[in-house]
Amino acid sequence: MSMEMAAWHSLYGAMNAQRDRRPFSAATLRRIAAFARPHRTLLAWFLPLSVVSAVLTVATPVLAGQVIDAIVSGAATGAVAGLAGLIAVIALAEAALGLVTRWMSANIGEGLILRLRGAVFDHVQRMPVAFFTRTRTGALVSRLNSDVIGAQRAFSDTLSGVVGNLVTLTLTLAVMIGISWRLTALALVLLPVFVLPARRVGARLAQLEREAADHNAAMSTQMTERFSAPGATLVKLFGRPDRESAEFLARARRVRDIGVRTAMVRSVFVTALTLVSALALALVYGLGGFYALNRQLEPGAVVALALLLTRLYAPLTALAGARVEVMSALVSFERVFEILDLRPLITDRPNAKAVPDGPVSVEFDQVTFAYPSAEKVSLASLEEVAALDARGGEEVLHAVSFRAEAGQLVALVGSSGAGKSTIAQLLARLYDVDSGAVRLSGVDVRELSAASIRRTLGMVTQDGHLFHDSIRANLLLARPDAEPGELWEVLRRARLAELVAALPEGLDTVVGERGYRLSGGERQRLTIARLLLARPQLVVLDEATAHLDSTSEVAVQEALAEALAGRTALVIAHRLSTVRAADLILVIEDGRVAERGTHTELLAAGGRYAQLYRTQFDQREDLEDGLGEFSAVPAR
Repeated sequence: MSMEMAAWHSLYGAMNAQRDRRPFSAATLRRIAAFARPHRTLLAWFLPLSVVSAVLTVATPVLAGQVIDAIVSGAATGAVAGLAGLIAVIALAEAALGLVTRWMSANIGEGLILRLRGAVFDHVQRMPVAFFTRTRTGALVSRLNSDVIGAQRAFSDTLSGVVGNLVTLTLTLAVMIGISWRLTALALVLLPVFVLPARRVGARLAQLEREAADHNAAMSTQMTERFSAPGATLVKLFGRPDRESAEFLARARRVRDIGVRTAMVRSVFVTALTLVSALALALVYGLGGFYALNRQLEPGAVVALALLLTRLYAPLTALAGARVEVMSALVSFERVFEILDLRPLITDRPNAKAVPDGPVSVEFDQVTFAYPSAEKVSLASLEEVAALDARGGEEVLHAVSFRAEAGQLVALVGSSGAGKSTIAQLLARLYDVDSGAVRLSGVDVRELSAASIRRTLGMVTQDGHLFHDSIRANLLLARPDAEPGELWEVLRRARLAELVAALPEGLDTVVGERGYRLSGGERQRLTIARLLLARPQLVVLDEATAHLDSTSEVAVQEALAEALAGRTALVIAHRLSTVRAADLILVIEDGRVAERGTHTELLAAGGRYAQLYRTQFDQREDLEDGLGEFSAVPAR
């Protein structure tokens, strides 16, 4: 490593020292060892080869000094050629070892990344829905990217660096002291000039980088929100493009200013340290030359000392920051382990059963439920807050009981926030009840496997979520082995076949982020087609037509009729006209079943359902009257 590279390395280590100083535990080291265990064979070869490489690094300057002495003393040509050849062999061996150790470190580091990312991704997928409602996606993605890569450095860079630098430093000092202890001591006196300023400059640069990172994060958030279809629409509707651009440019200019300042601070620091190292070399050559002229030192020894000096500062500065690098890597490991230590609230029991074959019945038996508090499902660092929200744990469902026989359609109606969607989520076992039981075909869902529940139950929500992928890929989420003919069949049944066939790329047409290249009705019908492909025995519809116009609603209702035929269904509806034919209607208010019965029975009872029904139809008549008056106003 050159003097300039040593200066950069010293500065980098000092900057890292300011980023995170949290303590770590022995348990963290044991867990790291467990992740590294599959690579123990490579590690067993990697460490000794790093030592051999370090020995070869020191051997070259010594041999170079011997060449000079051989030339000065008038030795035979063969002796000089032999030494030069040995230097060439060592250079080749050093290059080969460098490639081999780099291949090993890359395999160890990348293998570790693979295992960590796989473990975190798999674990996050098993987290409850409450986890995703609280966590900032960017913070979670950062754990899978920057923190996992930071953990990788512990094996691919830091581990080999510490071992190699220790050996290099020990051998270099031993050889230099053996040649001239005076010049060695002089060289060591200049070491604080290398290390100490780096701490102060590193702290300043770390502060600048944190500020730049904050501005970059703010710009990323602004771009992510404003460049989505809903965000861009909102900005245009409120006429704020100029103001948005001004806010973005203000942050971008600050990042530019910080970048210029950071570049200059780094350059001044590295230039100063490179100058110090050049002066140290000049001192060695000057004082060493004086000793050589006075026969107190061999000329070759002066050259060897100068070359060894270039190999002294690099490991010294690297080791000075080794603790910082190790701590930074350990902190990255701990941030990854934080995710892995979050216990999923929903897990399969060891002896989990499958949903019994045949038609499926649904039963809620005295179900009480409160959404979990933040401390049970989240981390402050993932929410990017100083402390987690202490609220939570208040009951939202109180002793809810009802039964849907196989093949029946049960409708849930009531005010917003009454608990209807919560009932649907408990049925799908996105959460577990606090007391009571939810049963499918007489079996508590907590005794059933998650895979069995997913095969049995299909859900369509009001937002009709789709991935930024092709129509084919979005459909195959339901059944990856489905044939193209089956895809076209469910599209036909969902009243979408003609539309998809007319698209330039047909099934391979990309629907855009969250499906925004399709209309609301088309998105809903595509999610219904996906449901039909899954062939569930139990269907849950959570206000599937809530935000559709009349034309789209008719098309979606026709598709839903196909989806519900012959299946047990739980339908959450805001428009009461869509549930009049339900076998059972439950009126949910304040987390309780306030009324139950058929449409006719509930209207005759004159209770809350009748009130809601009359209110909706009165509002519809008022709206139609208002639209009629509006249409009669002459244009101006």
